[in-house]
Amino acid sequence: MQKIIDLVHATRVYEVASESPLSVAHQLSVRSKNTIYLKREDKQVVHSFKLRGAYQKISGLSAKQKAKGVVASSAGNHAQGVALSASKLGIESVIVMPLSTPKIKVNAVEQLGGKVVLHGDVYDDAFAYAKQLEQQQDLVFIHPYDDIEVIAGQATIAKELLEQNPKMDRVFIPVGGGGLIAGMATYIKHYAPNIQVIGVEPKDSPTLYQALKNAERVILPEVGRFADGVAVKQIGEVTYRIAKEVVDEVVLVSNDEICAAIKDIYEDVRSIAEPAGALATAGLKKYIKQNNIAGENLVAIVSGANVNFDRCAISLSVLIWVNIMKPLLPLPLMKNQVVFLKFCQLLDNHTITEFNYRYTPSNQARIFVGVALSKGLDEKQVLIDKLSQSFDV
Repeated sequence: MQKIIDLVHATRVYEVASESPLSVAHQLSVRSKNTIYLKREDKQVVHSFKLRGAYQKISGLSAKQKAKGVVASSAGNHAQGVALSASKLGIESVIVMPLSTPKIKVNAVEQLGGKVVLHGDVYDDAFAYAKQLEQQQDLVFIHPYDDIEVIAGQATIAKELLEQNPKMDRVFIPVGGGGLIAGMATYIKHYAPNIQVIGVEPKDSPTLYQALKNAERVILPEVGRFADGVAVKQIGEVTYRIAKEVVDEVVLVSNDEICAAIKDIYEDVRSIAEPAGALATAGLKKYIKQNNIAGENLVAIVSGANVNFDRCAISLSVLIWVNIMKPLLPLPLMKNQVVFLKFCQLLDNHTITEFNYRYTPSNQARIFVGVALSKGLDEKQVLIDKLSQSFDV
């Protein structure tokens, strides 16, 4: 771990990255009775922290290695980080992306100077092909997380944090392959061991959580795709070896909680975080509630804001209903105006945002009613309990 510390202090990442701001989330702070800070990695030139690790790795290559060129596999932020870093250093880069990668992301990598190769249906296929190209074309493979130099690049965020606010109580960090949390936790625990480091993962992609629970790396049979930036089936080998020594605990959050965090971030700093980028904020909120935390200085890493607007209809509808703002309540078909009036009266001042009939194979037709909320998941449950007294919700 000392190597990570040494690499951070000798880093060249600021040739391409900037010190990201530490913004106070005023509204979230008031609601939670804590002081909440957002570490704004979405403000980087590629709107993600990933260029730090990529540049740390590529800038440290020998002249012979640089002459060979680099290859990486990614469908998202790592691709842009590698492409930009290689271009900045005058090195050729090949980025293997799945065939399903949205055109907007392919274009972004190409505009940054990367040569895109589309291969395979999923990331694992792209990864395997990139490793194949590494051997066939004698390229240098740049791993997205399981590499000490990459981990050290991500750790530079922790150095900034301690300089910006050394009086933090807890730091919440999103976890995918583990590079970000391994690097940041190593640096934080070295200089400020009293600060708690808490990882945050989606409930449907709990790679680090399961590894810590089982005391070994496990391969998840399936992972969720909503927070696709952290959709990894197995925590890295190097990252797990580090994380198990320096991470205090891991919080799991639902897609609903992630969407609520996207809205929270937007309301405070007017930035639309991608789902993985809002993951730490979602975990912070959940941790506060579960542990009755008050009066502390808490930090969430906003790791990226590269939203895939090809999925805009899905993302926005989820964002609206979860905050959580529009739960869809399935109800038996209302037979007359009197029943509908009773339903509206039970809603009090809540606004109906959607009223749809959807096909069902059963004999009982059901409608779906969208209702605007303002106070989150607790308000949703209170409303459901109230309606359940008169309707089959």
